[in-house]
Amino acid sequence: MSGLSQRLRTSLHGLNPLQRIMLLNVGIFLVIRIINAISGLFLFPIFIEIDVTESLALPASIDRLMHKPWTIITYMFLHWEFFHLLSNMLFLYYFGRLLLEYLGPKKLVATYLLGGIAGGFFYILAFNTIPLFAGDLPISVAMGASASVMAITLAAATLLPDYEFSIVLLGPVRIKWIALAVLVMDVINISSSNTGGHIAHLGGALYGYLFVRFLRQGTDISGWLQRLLTFGFQHRTMRTVHRSSKGSDSQYLTAKKDREERLDLILDKISRSGYGSLSSEERDFLFKASKDQE
Repeated sequence: MSGLSQRLRTSLHGLNPLQRIMLLNVGIFLVIRIINAISGLFLFPIFIEIDVTESLALPASIDRLMHKPWTIITYMFLHWEFFHLLSNMLFLYYFGRLLLEYLGPKKLVATYLLGGIAGGFFYILAFNTIPLFAGDLPISVAMGASASVMAITLAAATLLPDYEFSIVLLGPVRIKWIALAVLVMDVINISSSNTGGHIAHLGGALYGYLFVRFLRQGTDISGWLQRLLTFGFQHRTMRTVHRSSKGSDSQYLTAKKDREERLDLILDKISRSGYGSLSSEERDFLFKASKDQE
C-alpha cells in the first residue's frame, strides 16, 4: 500500500494545473455519485442531490450565503449530472490548454477561480435585484464549472481570436466564432429553466474578456490572487532580490521590463496574424516565458 500511495503522489505531482483542476472536478463528481449509488443499494443513501447542493452549491440568497461563504468556491467544482460535467471539461481542456501555453499556469488557475467568483456574483446580484426571481430567491442555488470555463473560453478567444480548432463536419473554425456562438446561446436561453446558470456564464465570460483586455494594457487584474496562491514562492523571490546590490536590482528590473514588453508585442502579433506568423525565435521566447511563470 505504501508503494501504491507513493506512486499516486508522484503521478499527482507530475500533473499540470489544468489537469489538476479537471481531476478535482471529475474526482468530486465520482466520489459523490459512487457513494450515493452504493449506499442506495441498501435503501439508505448517505446523501442525495439535495444534501450535496445544500452543503456545496452557491445559494442565491445572501442570508444563506453568509452562513456558507465557502460555497463561492466549492460551487465551481460541483456537478451532479454527467453531461454537465462532460461539456464543461471538454471546453476547459481545449481552451485551457491555450491559456496554459501562452499565459502560464498561474494565470490559468487565477482565471478559473476569479471567473467562477465573477459568475457567482452576477448570479447573486441578479436574483436579489430582478423582480422575476423574487419567488425563487430562497431556494435557488448554482453549481458547476460553467462560469469558470466561460471565463477561460473568452480569455483564450480574446487573446488568440484567429486560433483555429478542427471541428467534426465543420473543419477548421476560429475560436472567436466558437466563443461568440456559446455566448449568444447563453443570451438566447437566459429566460429558460436554467436562468441562473446562464447569468453566471455571462459573468464569467465578462471577466475572461476584461482580464485579457487589461492584460494587454499592462495591468494584470488577477495578480493579487496569483501572489496569494503562491505566497511562499513570491516571498523567497523577493528576499533574494532584496539581498542583491542596487546595480543588480536595477539590471533585474530593466531586464524584466524588456521581457514583458517583448511578450506583449508577440501576443499582439498572434492576435493580428495568428500563431503561425511567429518566427522560431519568437516561439522559443514565448515557450520560455510560459515556463518562467510556472
